[in-house]
Amino acid sequence: MNPEKDFAPLTPNIVRALNDKLYEKRKVAALEIEKLVREFVAQNNTVQIKHVIQTLSQEFALSQHPHSRKGGLIGLAACSIALGKDSGLYLKELIEPVLTCFNDADSRLRYYACEALYNIVKVARGAVLPHFNVLFDGLSKLAADPDPNVKSGSELLDRLLKDIVTESNKFDLVGFIPLLRERIYSNNQYARQFIISWILVLESVPDINLLDYLPEILDGLFQILGDNGKEIRKMCEVVLGEFLKEIKKNPSSVKFAEMANILVIHCQTTGGPDVSCDSSFSSGISVFSPASTERVPVTLHLDGIVQVLNCHLSDMAIGMMTRIAVLKWLYHLYIKTPRKMFRHTDSLFPILLQTLSDESDEVILKDLEVLAEIASSPAGQTEDLGPLDGPDLRASHSELQVPTPGRAGLLTTPSTKGLECSPSTPTMNSYFYKFMINLLKRFSSERKLLEVRGAFIIRQLCLLLNAENIFHSMADILLREEDLKFASTMVHTLNTILLTSTELFQLRNQLKDLRTLESQDLFCCLYRSWCHNPVTTVSLCFLTQNYRHAYDLIQKFGDLEVTVDFLTEVDKLVQLIECPIFTYLRLQLLDVKNNPYLIKALYGLLMLLPQSSAFQLLSHRLQCVPNPELLQTEDSLKAAPKSQKTDSASIDYAELLQHFEKVQKKHLEVRHQRSGRGDHLDRRVVL
Repeated sequence: MNPEKDFAPLTPNIVRALNDKLYEKRKVAALEIEKLVREFVAQNNTVQIKHVIQTLSQEFALSQHPHSRKGGLIGLAACSIALGKDSGLYLKELIEPVLTCFNDADSRLRYYACEALYNIVKVARGAVLPHFNVLFDGLSKLAADPDPNVKSGSELLDRLLKDIVTESNKFDLVGFIPLLRERIYSNNQYARQFIISWILVLESVPDINLLDYLPEILDGLFQILGDNGKEIRKMCEVVLGEFLKEIKKNPSSVKFAEMANILVIHCQTTGGPDVSCDSSFSSGISVFSPASTERVPVTLHLDGIVQVLNCHLSDMAIGMMTRIAVLKWLYHLYIKTPRKMFRHTDSLFPILLQTLSDESDEVILKDLEVLAEIASSPAGQTEDLGPLDGPDLRASHSELQVPTPGRAGLLTTPSTKGLECSPSTPTMNSYFYKFMINLLKRFSSERKLLEVRGAFIIRQLCLLLNAENIFHSMADILLREEDLKFASTMVHTLNTILLTSTELFQLRNQLKDLRTLESQDLFCCLYRSWCHNPVTTVSLCFLTQNYRHAYDLIQKFGDLEVTVDFLTEVDKLVQLIECPIFTYLRLQLLDVKNNPYLIKALYGLLMLLPQSSAFQLLSHRLQCVPNPELLQTEDSLKAAPKSQKTDSASIDYAELLQHFEKVQKKHLEVRHQRSGRGDHLDRRVVL
């Protein structure tokens, strides 16, 4: 790529990062592109938007250099995210270069192309349907890709596209049939599975009448029915069975004459599928008489079904796809027969929790969907529910009671007197709080699960359930956690998710100003548990703009035991202050007169740090704080001084500070006890 070439409006820094071999640098460039395109969208500058997309397409995604192609792919995905609902206006330009990369010789590039197209389709949703044929064509090729990662990525994209088609009423079946008729004759087993799966999906959509086009694909289906693979044959049998049901329901609309020759040919083929023995196809008149269309009532033996599903899910030897299929069945049953299924929840719940340790992210996602449905279904509203994770549940946890609806989320028991609990909302039931207890218990017993998948699991739950309820309930449970080291680690994890995850954007905004009683209650609940970790407590105060209280907390740090871990967390907080999430805090440094405690709190952090890179970073930031006298104007001199942001009258900050000291004293006692037993590594340092 010519370094002297002008790629405006892309800046030289963006161009350089897009061409970098490191993914993280290309990701930073994508974020800058997203920001740039958002500005053009706000200005309605379609010319510049098209220019950016064209540059990313021609100069990067279709470049001869592999790293440039990778940069172009992530850049196009960033454009789509920035365009949002307007991405439908540019889909042809966004999709075509990505699909070209599906044919790349480099498997990593093909994977990145899947990832980029997934993000584009996820944003555009139904707007991609006019481009369905080219998407289907590309996916049908990747279905047989030799690289397992590419194959897995294409399956995720395939499922997303199926969801879009299922929920839309604008699918062009007439335009799709010629492509389906062509691809159904593929000999590749994976391509055949792909085709069959799409026929099943289309057959299941009420607004799509695939039966009208059965004569055009029936020959191909019988070809697949003779496949050597047992799994493929079973899938094909299911499809033919579904068509048979439709034929019995609507015999008058069936094109028997057009299918007759196909049936006769395959009946006479040596070694072909045994169609002649199926009286449903050779004697149409007798089978499709009105009497034969009467439906016999079916009784669902739920106990036996759940037992089989539970058995399969408990078997660690079964494959990923089987586990996903089991979880899909459980989710479907909870949706369709919730009250009957809740009788089996106590037996299913432990294995569902255990499945969270699965190696596959797809399995975990499906598992979380089932657990979220259990926790939020109205059918689970009951007060008489015992422990869900066996008799060994900790005593401190087993004493917790489920919040009663309509009590404003407050729980009053001997062990929780005066403390906030998980808020009760119409979307949560009595299983929700027990789910949170057992999830934290699992994190406590499997630290690797917390370390590797903890943030992923909690973020997904925040999407599936109510994020405020999740944080409120977990904070309440951790308040009585006996393992203080785990409590500190868990609080640190929750705090990181709260401050950095896009899923928590709304909750961060709710906490930022503490204008409502609900947000104040949430702050107090989080604060009490956040006290397990001093530095996260300060970061919570920074998030909620409680700068004076943050300063008071930092003053208390002088009485704490300063360890390497403690200083590391202060270092991370300084790095976090420089991130976009705290942009508002940095801008408030311009208003020196009205934010003295913010500046004092930051200087307090500076004094805690040794002479390190974090020290230099914060020191340089504070050197940029202006002299308040230089910022005064004639108008500001005449105007009355603004009052500093006052703390909410309903929050007793003195009591919170006492609680912080009490918790830290308990942590210190536990550390000293461990040190006395000889199983504690003394990591104190001298400043």
